[in-house]
Amino acid sequence: MNSVPVSRLSNEVLVCELRTSVAQDGPHTARQVELMAEVERRRLFAPAGYPSMFAFCIGELHLSEDAAYKRIRVARAARRSPRVLVALAEGHVHLSGLTLLAHYFNPAVKGTPIPDPAMVDELLTAATHKSRRQIERLLAERFPRPDVHAEVRQLPPAPADQVTALGVARPFERCAHAQTVTNTGTELAPGPVGDPVIPCPAPVASGPAIEYSRVAPLSPQRYGVQFTLDEAGHDLLRHVQDLLGHEVPRGDLAEVFVRALKAYAVQLERVKFAATERPRPPRRQKPGSRHVPAHVKRAVRKRDKGQCTHVSDSGRRCEARSDLEYDHVLEFARGGDSTVSNIRLRCRAHNQHTAERTYGAEFMRHKRAQAAAGQSRPTTTASSAQTPVP
Repeated sequence: MNSVPVSRLSNEVLVCELRTSVAQDGPHTARQVELMAEVERRRLFAPAGYPSMFAFCIGELHLSEDAAYKRIRVARAARRSPRVLVALAEGHVHLSGLTLLAHYFNPAVKGTPIPDPAMVDELLTAATHKSRRQIERLLAERFPRPDVHAEVRQLPPAPADQVTALGVARPFERCAHAQTVTNTGTELAPGPVGDPVIPCPAPVASGPAIEYSRVAPLSPQRYGVQFTLDEAGHDLLRHVQDLLGHEVPRGDLAEVFVRALKAYAVQLERVKFAATERPRPPRRQKPGSRHVPAHVKRAVRKRDKGQCTHVSDSGRRCEARSDLEYDHVLEFARGGDSTVSNIRLRCRAHNQHTAERTYGAEFMRHKRAQAAAGQSRPTTTASSAQTPVP
């Protein structure tokens, strides 16, 4: 860097350069968002070895989860309302504000109708040079929502030095009016960006607000887990603790939940992967059936280690382990059988990516549009059977 150290700048030059830098940030961010929108439209994250645009932004572009979320959300809104990019480039509305407004520009979110250009311009004008909080109030006035359901929660605030049964003090962190709770691994792509929120209670005089759902690393291989149970869940927890008796100390909630998760994982693996310790002899497959037998599911899952098998040209294997599908290597429509050697695990994005390479992007786009409209389910994909892991 050849620039003059900021400590040597005069007051006037310092402020002037700062304003110039901020002004340049708008067009740069707008261009970045526009590029992201096109990369996602072409689904270029798939051949790069990523199951979603969100994963691509984090793994390939090294963005934070928050930065990736905002840019993808605004990029999807901009594809339907190009005026969004103009407002961002000219510095009229900041990225956080556009993230809030995107809900009303994106018809894919919660059935919102196709945006009216006049309504988009009106909202962008009203939001010009407003803070995030001011935009929240603006949207609340124009799109009022029903009152939050009244309820009483017994959540006494703990002192800062008091440790809970989970071994971690309650975090005394700021809680906004709408606390966003997200699963950043999956919620953003390739489908619509959701914005699930939970209501944050009014400030309590005796102590600060508490986050209700939280998983945070505390130290190497140690995590603090915090959430709220309703009375039925609390009664069930107490019932399980009673059943455990002296096996698990009453205050060791972590051990209770670990045991519960292990038992539930066995049940889910039985449903999703036909996992069992006593497999039955395989039945004879009916000719022309696209059904994937249970013994094939078990073998494929073990061989592929429960992970998408797509490998990019650079050698990067997709890391997706959720929403997997059993994919035919040789398509079922072309005579492929449901055998261990001809079945592999693929995430939804890479199943579709392979299908587009086989049958053409336009053909698959038409099939997806039909499925979205409820007219018919796609009958041919790269896997042909396109058997999802339940």
